[in-house]
Amino acid sequence: MVDAGLKGLCPRCGSKTLFGGFLSFAPVCTVCGLDFAAFNVGDGPAAFLTLILGTIVVALAIMVELTFHPPLWVHMLIWIPFTTIGVIGSLRLAKGALMAAEFRNAAREGRIDPHAEP
Repeated sequence: MVDAGLKGLCPRCGSKTLFGGFLSFAPVCTVCGLDFAAFNVGDGPAAFLTLILGTIVVALAIMVELTFHPPLWVHMLIWIPFTTIGVIGSLRLAKGALMAAEFRNAAREGRIDPHAEP
């Protein structure tokens, strides 16, 4: 799964066709024809990365504040770019890994069966 994000590998055939741009998926795999549009990773990777990196950044910022007592502008100069680069840099990995996990587990959006008993 990590290879899918790091190298942009198709989860079915392993070719480097997963991404069309830096963060955008290609519409289909040009080798095996897997339709990437059928998968929906949504905002999950961005939300999880923001929460995970946010926790790390807050802990580091508190540690820096208690150790060095820098002014607010120094914190802003350090932590805003650090957070932005961290989220964008790891977003490709997270999106690729989630796409591979959806493929491996045959995950699909839920559907309501109109004929099921309540």
